[in-house]
Amino acid sequence: MELLARNWWALALRGVLAILFGLGCFLVPETALVALMLLFAAYLMVDGGFAVVAGIRAAGRHQRWGMLAAEGVLGLCAGAMIASFPGITLIYLIYVAGFWAILSGAALLAAAIRLYRLEGEWLMLAAGLLSLLWGMAVLVWPAAGVVVWAWWIGFYALLFGIVMLALGLRLRRGLE
Repeated sequence: MELLARNWWALALRGVLAILFGLGCFLVPETALVALMLLFAAYLMVDGGFAVVAGIRAAGRHQRWGMLAAEGVLGLCAGAMIASFPGITLIYLIYVAGFWAILSGAALLAAAIRLYRLEGEWLMLAAGLLSLLWGMAVLVWPAAGVVVWAWWIGFYALLFGIVMLALGLRLRRGLE
């Protein structure tokens, strides 16, 4: 928990980036599919990079690091796959994003369970549940239009970003 608190800024920045990405999905839903795919890939890689760094720092302090690193690697792999094949169909992108959200949500839920009874664990639990639910919704309705999909991912990113920003700020308050 101390490690998370010292790196509150990374969680807060992760939240801000998710909020900005979410707003972009609502403000420009007619964005070309390739641009949306590349933007989502960039978000996944930045988000995954922060999670890997947090995992490496935890490992250096002989703390539990596996779930953070796993979430980060999943984000990096999903982002790289999307960026490598920008001409793929919307259905393929939706399945990649849906499976990423489910796996990422499961990793966050596992990390939240390990933080049981510590400050802010319910926020990580909420982020994990949001990821899991959003991923399942995307897999159930894959044929939704580009605009609807952009709104779904925008709504998810906004909620996830707010939760991660709140967690980062709460951890910062705990240091004071």
